[in-house]
Amino acid sequence: MSSSLKHIGVLTSGGDAPGMNAAVRAVVRCAIYHGMEVTGIHEGYTGLLEGKLESLNSRSVANIINQGGTFLKSARCREFYEPEGRARAAAQLEESGIQALVVIGGDGSFTGAVLLAREHRVSVVGIPGTIDNDIYGTDFTIGFDTAINTVQDAVDKIRDTATSHNRLFFIEVMGRDAGYIALYTGIGAGSEEILIPEQSRGMDYLLQSLERSGRKGKTSSIVIVAEGDKSGGVYELAKTVEAKMDGYQSRVTVLGHIQRGGRPTCADRVLASRLGVAAVDALRDGSSGVMVGVRNNLISLTGLEKACKERTEINAELIRVADIVSI
Repeated sequence: MSSSLKHIGVLTSGGDAPGMNAAVRAVVRCAIYHGMEVTGIHEGYTGLLEGKLESLNSRSVANIINQGGTFLKSARCREFYEPEGRARAAAQLEESGIQALVVIGGDGSFTGAVLLAREHRVSVVGIPGTIDNDIYGTDFTIGFDTAINTVQDAVDKIRDTATSHNRLFFIEVMGRDAGYIALYTGIGAGSEEILIPEQSRGMDYLLQSLERSGRKGKTSSIVIVAEGDKSGGVYELAKTVEAKMDGYQSRVTVLGHIQRGGRPTCADRVLASRLGVAAVDALRDGSSGVMVGVRNNLISLTGLEKACKERTEINAELIRVADIVSI
C-alpha cells in the first residue's frame, strides 16, 4: 500500500447517472478510513479549471446514497479538450495538494483522464458511471440498473393503454451507440420487438413480425427502440408501419431524460459503493490510468485507454432469449 498518498480529489463528469452520489460517498469514506484528505471538485473538469473545490468529510456525504443525480454536479468542458486546458487542470491539482484523482463518468470523461495522466503524470482512476452500460471492462455500469427499472415501469403503464385501445406503441429509450437498455427492458417488459443499433434487421423484418403477431391474435403490441437504431427513427417507423399495415393504430412515446433520474436501486447503490472503495484501494496500491469494474461479480481493473477504445459486445444469448419469449 502507498503510504505517501495523503490527498485525493473526486469529480463526476459527463451525463449524470443514478448512483453517482453513492460512488462519491464510498470514495470519500474509504479515503477517510485510511487517513486521507478528500477534495470534491464541483462541475467536473470545468470546476477543476475554475477552482470549484470543496473539502469533504464523512458528514459531507451523509444522506446522499439514496439521491439520484450528482451533488458534485457535472458539466461538459471544451477547454479540457485542449492541451492548455489540461495543463491548467494539472497545475490546479498541484496547487491544491491533490495527489490523485478519481473520475466518475463514461468514455468521454475517461478520455480526458487518460490524457491528463499521460501528459502530466497525474494518478487517475476511473469509475464507470453511465446508464448506457456501454463501457468495456465491467459487466455493469453505475446507473444502468436504475434506468432499466425506470423504463420497465413506464412500459408497463403504457401497455395498459395499448391493450385497452388495441394500439401499437413504439417506445424510444436511450442508447445512441448501445442497445443494452432496450434489450433488457424489452425482455423484462415483454415487448413484441426490440430494435437496437448492434442488430439492424430492417423494416421488412419488423413488418413480418407484426404480421405474425396479428395472425396469432395479438391486438396490441409494444416495440422498444433504442435511439441509435438504424431504421430511420421512431416516428418514421410508426408512420411506415401504419401506412403499410391495416388494423394498427400507432403511437410513439419517447422516454428521454426521465431514464437518467430517480433514486438509485439497491443494485446500483451496492455497485457504486464497491467501485468507490475499489478506486481508493487501486490508488493506494499505486495503480493509475485504470478503471475499476466488476466482472463475474469480482472487482477488476482495466486500462482507461482500453476502456475508452474497446467496444462491449451485445449479449447474443439475450437476443436469442428475446426472440424466443416474444412469439
